[in-house]
Amino acid sequence: MAIARRANGTAHRDRIVSLVAGGGGFLGSHLCEALAAAGHRVICIDSFLTGAAENLAGVAGTPAFDLVEQDICTPIRIPGRIDRVFNLACAASPPRYQADPVHTMLTCVVGTKNLLDLAERKGARFLQASTSEIYGDPERHPQNESYLGHVNCTGPRACYDEGKRAAEAMCFDFLRAGRADVRVARIFNTYGPRMQPDDGRIVSNLVAQGLGGRAMTIFGHGEQTRSFCYVADLVRGLRALMDRGRPPEGPINLGNPEECTINALARLIAELAGVPLRVQRKPMPQDDPQRRRPDITRAAAELGWHPEIGLREGLGETIEWFRSRLAALSAVPAAEELRLAGE
Repeated sequence: MAIARRANGTAHRDRIVSLVAGGGGFLGSHLCEALAAAGHRVICIDSFLTGAAENLAGVAGTPAFDLVEQDICTPIRIPGRIDRVFNLACAASPPRYQADPVHTMLTCVVGTKNLLDLAERKGARFLQASTSEIYGDPERHPQNESYLGHVNCTGPRACYDEGKRAAEAMCFDFLRAGRADVRVARIFNTYGPRMQPDDGRIVSNLVAQGLGGRAMTIFGHGEQTRSFCYVADLVRGLRALMDRGRPPEGPINLGNPEECTINALARLIAELAGVPLRVQRKPMPQDDPQRRRPDITRAAAELGWHPEIGLREGLGETIEWFRSRLAALSAVPAAEELRLAGE
């Protein structure tokens, strides 16, 4: 482990020092930029197993940004003050977290423990990026934080679902023991610029396929639903949760409660991208949720947070970002090689 870029000049003693694990990923890189813009000194730790250095182009090389290239499954020793720790370090798309399920589970459990230990040593606030996958294929709709979930604990998605559930349990054990100031966000489907075209998530799949002139892959009947939150809104929610004076008593859902079927999503993407709607259907992956919509009552009441960017506006921004990278789409695997699922 080495700090690749060190803050130069003064020690920036007046800045909040925020560590973002997984800061080279889609969501993490947007969070790094937002924190830097707010005046934080930002330390990004990432193994780049699924993240990309190019995602950090907006902050890399700036005086108040440090990069640590490391897997959080190994002990974390970073000198100096750290005020806040954001744990976003885990593959979030089903093809990627299922590619090495043991490592996914270890990242959720061992990696989270290493970061909690760091927060305890530094006296830092800790925010765990959990997931709507906690709820599995839910039998309650919409899903609020009191719902205990309907998860297959031995299925192909369990490495992620159960890993995140175990990480939450450990976070609240640290909180109850007074070892760390812990906050947990259950993040629902998030989309926006910097999604990888080959990551297997539904928005990136359909946009990449449509712009690449291929049929859009829809699994099952397409009437299963998701609720899509634009990345800028989600980052605001994470920051609001971390800025809250005291940790909430339990997890808080962050997501957009505007529910959309996959068929409707494909139609909207085709319309906004100006491409013909061509669809190929594939069998539904095992344990794929049929409905997903967050109840964000707690987020509104305790954080004053709600999404502001609608699906049409956010998809327009996302499509234009993908369009500007059309040259990269030729490297996207064929649709039948992708296994699309919940996130």
